[in-house]
Amino acid sequence: MLGPVLVLYYSRNGATRNMANKIAQGIETQGLRAMLRTVPEVSSGLKPDKASVPEAGDPYVSHQDLVDCSGLALGSPTRFGNMAAALKYFIDSTSSQWLSGALADKPATVFTSTGSLHGGQESTLLSMMLPLLHHGMLISGLPYTIPQLHSTTSGGSPYGATHHAQGKHESKLTDDERILCLAQGQRLALLAQKLG
Repeated sequence: MLGPVLVLYYSRNGATRNMANKIAQGIETQGLRAMLRTVPEVSSGLKPDKASVPEAGDPYVSHQDLVDCSGLALGSPTRFGNMAAALKYFIDSTSSQWLSGALADKPATVFTSTGSLHGGQESTLLSMMLPLLHHGMLISGLPYTIPQLHSTTSGGSPYGATHHAQGKHESKLTDDERILCLAQGQRLALLAQKLG
């Protein structure tokens, strides 16, 4: 029996969380359970700045969540063309899962949100792929067989779903962005089923 598909994200203003919810919805349309998890903020000293449970929203991820998942969708807002420090801090703590091969041969996909159209969406997606490749995961993007990838004037990339927030605190996804997030979740779930 396949484990849940982990949708792990960090979101400061809600846009990346909205994408995560749509990706999870896409996963569940394929009959698999999506497990939404987030990471805590980090302090200026780069230590977790958290209570044991978040005040609101999805639970914090555990290392066991990685072991138990049948696939992973990893999402972050863009920070200078890279993933946010809070997500990177958690990823950097996964050495034992890397050593044991806990994520090897599982499918993975990435997604991001930026405040400006040319804010480093693709470099952020690529930066999130690198540790997943080190873990031996099988990276999946979005194929151009999805019509919205050809026509979007907002977010979207063959590397993964993206969102153009068009200003501070704008978390509403466009129709194309929603469709691409759903498609990305569906594709990840199908791959998890084929590989499981």
